[in-house]
Amino acid sequence: MKKSIDLSKRELLQRLWKAEPKLKSILCDAKHVEEARYVFFDYLDRFRRDLYNMKSDTLFANLNVVEKRNARECIRVLSNTMRTENEHLTKASPLGLLYDLATDEEKALEKVSEGFLLEYIALLEGIRGTYGKHSRYHELLDQKEGRDAAIERSYQLDAYGKMIRKYFKRYTTGLNPQLIKKRGELKHKILDYFGAGEEDWNNYLWHMKHIIRDIETLSALVKLDDDEIEGLTMATKNHIPFEITPHYLSLFNEDGRCDHDRAIRAQVIQSTRYCINVLANQGDGRDMDFMGERATSPIDGITRRYPQIIIMKPFNSCPQICVYCQRNWEIKDISDNPMMPRNKVEDMISWAREDKNLSEILITGGDPLTLNNKYLDWMIGEVAAIDHVDRIRIGTRTLVTLPQRINDGLIEILEKHHEWGKREIAIVTHIEHPAEICPEVLDAVKKIRKLGINIYNQQVFTYYNSKKFETAFLRKTLKVCGIDPYYTFNCQGKGETVDFRVPIARILQENKEETRLLPGLVRTDEPVFNVPRLGKSHLRAWQDHEVIMILPDGRRVYRFYSWETKLTTANDYLYTDVSIYDYLKRLQRDGENIEDYFAMLYYF
Repeated sequence: MKKSIDLSKRELLQRLWKAEPKLKSILCDAKHVEEARYVFFDYLDRFRRDLYNMKSDTLFANLNVVEKRNARECIRVLSNTMRTENEHLTKASPLGLLYDLATDEEKALEKVSEGFLLEYIALLEGIRGTYGKHSRYHELLDQKEGRDAAIERSYQLDAYGKMIRKYFKRYTTGLNPQLIKKRGELKHKILDYFGAGEEDWNNYLWHMKHIIRDIETLSALVKLDDDEIEGLTMATKNHIPFEITPHYLSLFNEDGRCDHDRAIRAQVIQSTRYCINVLANQGDGRDMDFMGERATSPIDGITRRYPQIIIMKPFNSCPQICVYCQRNWEIKDISDNPMMPRNKVEDMISWAREDKNLSEILITGGDPLTLNNKYLDWMIGEVAAIDHVDRIRIGTRTLVTLPQRINDGLIEILEKHHEWGKREIAIVTHIEHPAEICPEVLDAVKKIRKLGINIYNQQVFTYYNSKKFETAFLRKTLKVCGIDPYYTFNCQGKGETVDFRVPIARILQENKEETRLLPGLVRTDEPVFNVPRLGKSHLRAWQDHEVIMILPDGRRVYRFYSWETKLTTANDYLYTDVSIYDYLKRLQRDGENIEDYFAMLYYF
């Protein structure tokens, strides 16, 4: 597969026929697509039967168990994409396209993409065991015994360790002394620009009053690349808000986008494609509530998807707006009266008080720590007074966007309501990249952890943290800083966030080939897909999702099943992923060695 990413469609097609020579003859000999379907299913059934046939003359006799397992999975996916039920659900017919390619190549090539052909090459090579090895370190060790076996195994583990260290050297944290120095210089430039001093910088209210919302201010403080200016200009013209706190701006590289701030900039600077898609959604009158929260909201301000926990949203804004926010449909500009009326907050608390089934409440938004200490003390106190609630989570990103918010007054409130043996206060934050973790963040974490309060991280897995071992490095950094990795979310499938989205196969690959190499206490996060209305589906649980289609443009369609499938009848959910081919091409343009990523084609 080394060079397939650079092949033309015609070259890819020839490779496809070579991968499984009998496929073309099956298609050409059939009088129509349905006859081809019957013969092809019969052919795959013979493959499936032979897979674990112990006779030495079978195709699979010399394959090891890993290759056989991969072949079995490829047969399953191939069968799924050829089923008439799945064709009906997705309005696509790969078998029809393959039939056309076999019988009228010139005309049919116009109907398919390189990504489509690459997917089927991988599947066909996979069923024959000619590809699909997940690692160059997968070979079985020599059959030694005792100490000799242990030494041999140690050599193999050292090879893994060297690989990890090699990749970790590519990344840096915001605790790097050179980075601290550069950011300190930008911080003073920001302070000088606003005529402020160190005391102002340490006051979160000063940051709130000086949130950057215009291109002129941003351009005066840091160099913007042309595409960033284009995106911000389009956002401003069309009233798509952007907000950056002075603290978060100090994490930028002053001289222009670079490796250590690309993920930071991407979170707060809209691209032109993002703006175009938002405007298209608005023009079509499309519902931006991707997660279907209206359908899981029993009263205003509450979301409920699970038996014992609810979400409360008292504040619909943040000090800083994340471009890919799942709640961008309801998040308001911080100056646009985003606060839930107090009487409605009281209604939420009363509703929770009446439902004895609840044991946990997540206070989020928006970012609730934008609220002042007096209001927070009242609200958290009211929730804490509910007898059946034994845990209050606070969902906040202020640890990285505004760490100055973790002041003495807030610490007193957290300490007051965190009662050992009775009620836990837990902080759930959202750190995307190790470069976001700077000394101010570490200081904020220390203050909270000294109270015995746990801090958990929910990372959104995006293009900007998906390079080899990039997220593994974040986990390692989080853990030594006192933050437990909790969830790794598949980036929401909203059209406007396509710049951020990564194929599900890459999350699965990362979890198996990178996360699994870390010590157990570091890899505590769970990769999940948040199914609209239904809630989180664990991506490591293959029973909860399956590939049912590969579209002509190379995108996979997944069917997700509810977490309740063993408890009750529940609806499924169809999700159209981003193309693996397109993701690989993007990595290639960014200078990545895409051989590191090709095995993702075999993660389903």
